[in-house]
Amino acid sequence: MTIQEELASLIKNDVLIEIEDYIDELFEIIAAKKEDERTKEELSSMQEMRDDFNAMLQDIEDDAIDNEEAKEIIEEINEMRKED
Repeated sequence: MTIQEELASLIKNDVLIEIEDYIDELFEIIAAKKEDERTKEELSSMQEMRDDFNAMLQDIEDDAIDNEEAKEIIEEINEMRKED
Protein backbone atom coordinates (compact mmCIF):
# COMPACT_ATOMS: atom_id res chain seq x y z
CA MET A 1 0.00 0.00 0.00
CA THR A 2 1.41 3.37 -0.97
CA ILE A 3 1.44 6.27 1.45
CA GLN A 4 -1.27 7.94 -0.68
CA GLU A 5 -3.45 4.83 -0.40
CA GLU A 6 -2.85 4.80 3.36
CA LEU A 7 -3.93 8.45 3.55
CA ALA A 8 -7.03 7.80 1.43
CA SER A 9 -7.95 4.85 3.65
CA LEU A 10 -7.49 6.91 6.81
CA ILE A 11 -9.68 9.68 5.41
CA LYS A 12 -12.43 7.37 4.10
CA ASN A 13 -12.53 4.85 6.94
CA ASP A 14 -11.89 7.05 9.94
CA VAL A 15 -11.87 10.81 9.48
CA LEU A 16 -14.94 11.22 7.27
CA ILE A 17 -16.94 8.76 9.37
CA GLU A 18 -16.10 10.70 12.54
CA ILE A 19 -16.96 14.01 10.87
CA GLU A 20 -20.28 12.68 9.55
CA ASP A 21 -21.18 11.31 13.00
CA TYR A 22 -20.44 14.69 14.57
CA ILE A 23 -22.44 16.52 11.89
CA ASP A 24 -25.36 14.19 12.63
CA GLU A 25 -25.09 15.03 16.34
CA LEU A 26 -25.12 18.73 15.55
CA PHE A 27 -28.20 18.32 13.34
CA GLU A 28 -29.93 16.48 16.21
CA ILE A 29 -29.18 19.39 18.54
CA ILE A 30 -30.56 21.82 15.97
CA ALA A 31 -33.65 19.66 15.34
CA ALA A 32 -34.34 19.59 19.09
CA LYS A 33 -34.15 23.40 19.01
CA LYS A 34 -31.41 23.35 21.64
CA GLU A 35 -28.79 24.99 19.46
CA ASP A 36 -27.07 28.27 19.95
CA GLU A 37 -24.97 30.34 17.57
CA ARG A 38 -21.88 28.30 18.47
CA THR A 39 -23.61 25.07 17.37
CA LYS A 40 -24.46 26.55 13.99
CA GLU A 41 -20.90 27.81 13.56
CA GLU A 42 -19.54 24.39 14.52
CA LEU A 43 -21.86 22.73 11.99
CA SER A 44 -20.66 25.06 9.26
CA SER A 45 -17.04 24.44 10.22
CA MET A 46 -17.49 20.66 10.20
CA GLN A 47 -19.23 20.73 6.82
CA GLU A 48 -16.35 22.78 5.45
CA MET A 49 -13.84 20.31 6.93
CA ARG A 50 -15.74 17.41 5.32
CA ASP A 51 -15.60 19.19 1.96
CA ASP A 52 -11.86 19.77 2.41
CA PHE A 53 -11.24 16.08 3.10
CA ASN A 54 -13.35 15.08 0.10
CA ALA A 55 -11.28 17.45 -2.05
CA MET A 56 -8.15 15.85 -0.63
CA LEU A 57 -9.44 12.44 -1.70
CA GLN A 58 -9.90 13.81 -5.20
CA ASP A 59 -6.34 15.16 -5.13
CA ILE A 60 -5.09 11.71 -4.14
CA GLU A 61 -7.07 10.14 -6.97
CA ASP A 62 -5.64 12.72 -9.38
CA ASP A 63 -2.13 11.89 -8.09
CA ALA A 64 -1.68 15.50 -6.97
CA ILE A 65 -0.31 14.62 -3.51
CA ASP A 66 3.26 13.35 -3.28
CA ASN A 67 4.71 11.01 -0.64
CA GLU A 68 6.07 13.78 1.56
CA GLU A 69 2.81 15.72 1.58
CA ALA A 70 0.83 12.54 2.28
CA LYS A 71 3.08 11.73 5.27
CA GLU A 72 2.64 15.25 6.64
CA ILE A 73 -1.13 15.07 6.28
CA ILE A 74 -1.26 11.70 8.04
CA GLU A 75 0.80 13.14 10.91
CA GLU A 76 -1.49 16.17 11.15
CA ILE A 77 -4.60 13.98 11.17
CA ASN A 78 -3.14 11.77 13.90
CA GLU A 79 -2.24 14.83 16.00
CA MET A 80 -5.71 16.29 15.50
CA ARG A 81 -7.33 13.02 16.58
CA LYS A 82 -5.14 12.80 19.71
CA GLU A 83 -6.38 16.23 20.81
CA ASP A 84 -10.00 15.06 20.84
